[in-house]
Amino acid sequence: MADTALTAPLRSPLSHVAGRLAAATHASGGAIRLAELPFLAQLNVRLDAKGAAAEAVGLALDLQLPLQPNTVVRAGELTALWLGPDEWLLVGPPGSERDLESRIREAAGDEPVSVIDVSAQRTTLLVTGPRAHDLLAHGCPLDLHPRVFGSGRCAQTTLGRTQIVLVARDEPRAGFWVLVRSTFAGYLADWLLDAATEYL
Repeated sequence: MADTALTAPLRSPLSHVAGRLAAATHASGGAIRLAELPFLAQLNVRLDAKGAAAEAVGLALDLQLPLQPNTVVRAGELTALWLGPDEWLLVGPPGSERDLESRIREAAGDEPVSVIDVSAQRTTLLVTGPRAHDLLAHGCPLDLHPRVFGSGRCAQTTLGRTQIVLVARDEPRAGFWVLVRSTFAGYLADWLLDAATEYL
């Protein structure tokens, strides 16, 4: 039995609503696109932003940690989100969490650093399309106008009364990442699908 548990395929928090997300995307005629981006590596990193570890970690990852509040830095497949003066969320491709953690710890050396793998804590919803701003504005207290919350911005906020990390993606028409705790992902997907009926 234990062997079966270890070899069972991973199941994402929103695998049971994938069909409904795809159907809403299709029915919107291109106005919105909803999809889960499952299993992204997510590491919570804490260190002194002005210390030697910050520069060393940046060099090891080939990505400088953002120092401006609520900003995002992206390099290749890695994205770093500013969460606080000494806290970041590093997001990478599925399966990269152990390698990333090892690189961070090795680069930091004897400098104080905290690296916690929180990949299983959250899943990520992709919300894109010309009406993505409008859809999210139904339940998010932030001003999501591109002049205020444009490309390269992130924030810890709420959506439909659910705590999330919201990321305005930096590619043209790339929309948003909505990072939500796995235990609330089903509720939030239902909320988004309900709110999206306006565009179907």
